[in-house]
Amino acid sequence: MTLLSIVVPVYKVQGYLRQCLDSMLSQSFTDFEIVAVDDCSPDNSGAILAEYAARDPRVRMVTAPQNLGLGRARNLGLEHATGEYVWFVDSDDWLSMGSLSAVAARLRSTDADVLLVGWDRVYWDGRVQTGSAKKKLSAAPKVFSVEEWPKVLEILHVAWNKVVRRDFLLRLGFVFEAGWYEDVSFSFPVMLAAPRISTLPRTCVHYRQRRTGAITRTKGDRHFEVFDHWEHALELAARYASPGDEVRGLLFRRMIWHFLAVLRHDARVPGGSRARFFGRMNEMYRKYLPPAGYPMPSGGEGVRYKLVARGSYGTFKLVDTSMKAARRGLRLVRRSAGHVKRRSRQAFGHLYYQLQLRLPVDQSLSLYAAYWFRGVSCNPAAIAAEAAVLAPHLRQLWVVGPAREGALPPGTPHVVAGTLPYYKALARARYLVNNVNWPHRMVKRRGTTHVMTHHGTPLKMMGMDQLDHPAAVTDHDFAGQMRRADRWDFSVTANAHTTIAWDSAYPCDFETLEVGYPRNDRLARATPAESAAMRERLGIAPGRRVVLYMPTHREWLPAGSHVLEVERLAAALGPDTVLLVREHYFHVPAEMSGQTPSSGGRIMDVSGHPVVEDLYLAADVLLTDYSSAMFDFAVLDRPVVVYAPDWQVYRELRGTYFDLLAEPPGAVATDYLALIDLFRSGAYADESSAALRAAFRARFSYLDDGHAAERVVRRVFLDENR
Repeated sequence: MTLLSIVVPVYKVQGYLRQCLDSMLSQSFTDFEIVAVDDCSPDNSGAILAEYAARDPRVRMVTAPQNLGLGRARNLGLEHATGEYVWFVDSDDWLSMGSLSAVAARLRSTDADVLLVGWDRVYWDGRVQTGSAKKKLSAAPKVFSVEEWPKVLEILHVAWNKVVRRDFLLRLGFVFEAGWYEDVSFSFPVMLAAPRISTLPRTCVHYRQRRTGAITRTKGDRHFEVFDHWEHALELAARYASPGDEVRGLLFRRMIWHFLAVLRHDARVPGGSRARFFGRMNEMYRKYLPPAGYPMPSGGEGVRYKLVARGSYGTFKLVDTSMKAARRGLRLVRRSAGHVKRRSRQAFGHLYYQLQLRLPVDQSLSLYAAYWFRGVSCNPAAIAAEAAVLAPHLRQLWVVGPAREGALPPGTPHVVAGTLPYYKALARARYLVNNVNWPHRMVKRRGTTHVMTHHGTPLKMMGMDQLDHPAAVTDHDFAGQMRRADRWDFSVTANAHTTIAWDSAYPCDFETLEVGYPRNDRLARATPAESAAMRERLGIAPGRRVVLYMPTHREWLPAGSHVLEVERLAAALGPDTVLLVREHYFHVPAEMSGQTPSSGGRIMDVSGHPVVEDLYLAADVLLTDYSSAMFDFAVLDRPVVVYAPDWQVYRELRGTYFDLLAEPPGAVATDYLALIDLFRSGAYADESSAALRAAFRARFSYLDDGHAAERVVRRVFLDENR
């Protein structure tokens, strides 16, 4: 028999699920199974589970017949579990390295019916809080019952910190009830009925504190369900255990503590329901108060307990509000002082912006920008072109930096960043479309729509996923990053891989438009004649092989550093090859914008060429390292060569969403001689490389049918396809 069954209920966790599963499957201990329950998840979670189940026999996927909710999904997993012990792990959390071995050793040495494990809280901004539970677990006897060590009742009452003997659960018929707070009516009866409890005072679970999507931060009357679960818990406790006075007192105090925690949380019980919630608390207090009493907390908490006992909601509200107001007042004083200081440094333009914010939103204005105001390009440009046809009632305006104004296509309506017209447009536009975030001080107005188009399919980790790779982080203000991402109404993604990555990197509330990248519409529709025309525009003679070299940015290298000498490469490629070199846009000076290179020579610097799609069309083959250009170029179904001499360093420092060398878009070289051999032998374009490219295209380019921009315009501007 397998020692451990890990039951993982899965619902809308596509951004976290891989980390959860990998944290188990990568451990040295192997005597376990994962029973993953797809609770009819509407995102890509089911596909991820199927992928893992297909490649690892330890993963068994169970599909719920309908959406069951967390508790019932756990029950379904328990029905399919075969292990001696069962561990209910939430799919947005993950296990620490070595935790499975430590759990197995503790279970074997204690023969416990219930094992409580330690955890930490990992916040979305990277903060890690160990908390007091680890200390409490360390103080516990090696093996005990609740009567022998009642303090166990003070430890967080969740299912995921308990490993339970499966036969013990089945024999007593313990299952999860439906609804919110289902852990209450499971955890307390299980602990009270267990003859042998033990603890493992080490961090085993990394408990994710999500920015969005958590029930604990969802306002509504469903929080009243906490009363039903506590009543059920006390009923089961009386049925399967005979708690003494001390245990009954501590259990009662824990119940009132929990009710207060729910009521006092600003994002749970609605204002209009708070008095009624308090009334239910008073009823539960009077109904279940132990005859021998309970240990009354001291200080402000004790005052609250006494007011609950009296049913004095008015006094409770006054006391609680006064305490909260005092804390808020202190924060407001500090914030106001900082605000005055910042405002004193603000320019007239920002003051003008504040004035414009007080005027009505211009319902006909759509504002576009790309690459920090570098010009008309990328996904925003493709969307703007389609909107001009399908939504001609909207007036278009582009934001451009002062140094880029001269490179705009003739007749482009625009404002220059930093000017008064810019602040006016930024404050009053109905639609705002960008492939990066708008400036930090920009305000998201009610009634406006922000579209984040992004500017690449991610190989390297982004946003909050960079927390584990701090060496390459340039913007350490993760809270600021998330505040900017909170402004997004729509996030345009190229494929399911990108959707999943953004869910993890940007845990915010936005609608994902998984429609393909609009900028690739042109590539999907491209003809040989268009490619020939682009080569002629660039001054490339017919019959010459064109290699486009696009290296990525490496945050840890000095500006201008390269891993490949282009002069040496051009000489090795021979006289019949033209090498187009395009630096990452981080390294392109503003004054180079819009410059089209002159003809002639083996090397052409096309870093300043305004539209990268022109270069894709002109190229026969793309040579890159880790640039997202590979995902776009693959749409053309032309050879891609990956030059990855520092892959291990890049992957370790920058972090990646998948192993590029295991799933490349074509031929791969990890040193210079191998790279040259690929071109000289023709292996870069052989059948093996084509097969790799086909698999890569099937995973990343399946939505690139030439109509991505249309799908965005119809959903965003015309409110179709809901």
